[in-house]
Formats: sequence, structure tokens, C-alpha cells
Amino acid sequence: MTPLGVYLRGVLMGAADIVPGVSGGTMAFITGIYDRLLGSIRAFDLRCLRLVSQGRVGEAWRHVDGGFLLALLLGIFTSILSLARVISWLLTEYPVPLWAFFFGLILASALVLLRQVPRWTPARVTCLLSGLLVAAAIALSPAVAMTPGLPGIFIAGFIAICAMILPGISGSFILILLGMYGPVLTAVKNLDLQVMLVFALGAALGLMCFSRLLHWLLQRYHVATMALLTGFLFGSLLVVWPWKHALDWVLGSDGELRPAQQVPVWPWNFAAEPMLPACVMLMIAGFALVWLVERRWGGG
Repeated sequence: MTPLGVYLRGVLMGAADIVPGVSGGTMAFITGIYDRLLGSIRAFDLRCLRLVSQGRVGEAWRHVDGGFLLALLLGIFTSILSLARVISWLLTEYPVPLWAFFFGLILASALVLLRQVPRWTPARVTCLLSGLLVAAAIALSPAVAMTPGLPGIFIAGFIAICAMILPGISGSFILILLGMYGPVLTAVKNLDLQVMLVFALGAALGLMCFSRLLHWLLQRYHVATMALLTGFLFGSLLVVWPWKHALDWVLGSDGELRPAQQVPVWPWNFAAEPMLPACVMLMIAGFALVWLVERRWGGG
């Protein structure tokens, strides 16, 4: 796999992670780098620290697959820094068509994962349904009000990164539930280095902990874990369904009202929905894009 190929996969992951409802882990999975990514993260262990402390930096770099991680992170940061303003504007001005596009992305991604589970047994079906119910519960959960100070930013980074590397659970959506999406996105747009650094530290610690658990599950219970992840992905379709009705509202840290809890409704429940044809076309486009990516890069 060339560094350019890894970089482009990072661009896809960064674009996915910045949107509430879309998981960068999904992009890593369908582009064939998911296992390698988890293995690389897991390699930041005591052996790595020992190699660095002994001055054997080159060996430590190879131990963590440093070239792969560097190219991937460059792609992720390029995407986040360049798309933060665009995504923020689209979410404000054209939310329904944007969600329609991402609904198509997630639906296709769920079907891609579904193909990874052979011979459905009662136990695997149970894992699928468990993942679906957990993701649905998260999707329908009301937002909580975390204090947008540096400790809150750190905790939000720790929790959100666990979702970001799971196919089907969006780290950005977790930030919304925690009431931290606005402050974090604003910090990225304004290049607030203090907030970005604290968030990154929380994310790094969470990543070190959770990646080991996920790697262990995939090593010992691979098919059952894949069924669970597939359920997560199908359940997350509730998050990105374009037409929602807000049950409650909260005042964000930026002074703007945001939905605290939403439930999906049919598009015709909206009076004279003029964008329905365009939304359907965008759903199809998102679906087709994932299948093209999977066909091009799915083999890793």
C-alpha cells in the first residue's frame, strides 16, 4: 500500500469524522486498513517506550508502523482543517440534503459490513441486534450539558475517540450528545491550539485504552465482533435520517439553540418538502460512492 493511498484513506476518515453521524472507523474498514490501524495504535506499548528510552528511535518507528500512521494522520488533519468550515456551513444552510447524502453512505457501509459475517447463527444474530439496539439508544438519547471548560474538553475527547474508531458510531454525534460539538468545531475553525491540544490528549488516552479492547475482541471473537459492529452501523441510520422532529432544545455554548433530542419522521410529515427529489438523488449518490470506494480499495 503506497503512502499516497494511505493519505487518501486518511482524507476519507477525516471527512467522515467531522460530520455528526458518520464514523471514520467505517471509512477505515471499507478501505481495508481497519485491522492495520488497530494494530498500529496497539503497538504504542511498553516495548515502544523501552525502544525510545534506549535511543532506538528507528526500531520504535517501525514497531508502531510509523510511516503508515504518519501518512494517515496527515490525510485526516488535511481533511478536518479544510472541511471544518464547509461542513459547518452545509449543516446550517442545507442540513436535510447533507443528511440524505450521509444516509446513503451509512446504508451502503452497513451492507458492506454485513457481507463480512458468514453463516448467520443465533449467537451472531444476537450480536447484530445488540449492536443495533445500542446504536439506536445512543441515537435517540437526549443531549447532556457538559461544562465546556478544558476538563470537559479532555473528557469529551476521551469518549468521542472510542466512537470514532468504531464503524457505525460517530464520534461527532457523541460530541453532540455531550454538548461539546460546537466548542470543538469552533476551536478547529479558529485554530484554538489550547483547546485542540487538550482534546487531542484526551483522544490519545482513550485511543490507547479502547483500541486494545477492540483488537482483543477482533482477535478472539472476530465474527461475533463483526456482527456487533454491523449492528452498530444499521442502528446509526437513525442518527443520519434527514427528517427529524425535535422533542427538546438546549442552548449551546455559542448561544444558539440546538436540538437536545430528536426522533425520525417520514419526509411527507414536513409541509411541502421541496427538496425530496434532490435528497433521494443524494442518498443514491452517497450509496454509490461507498460501493465505488469499497470496490477500489476494499481489498486493502
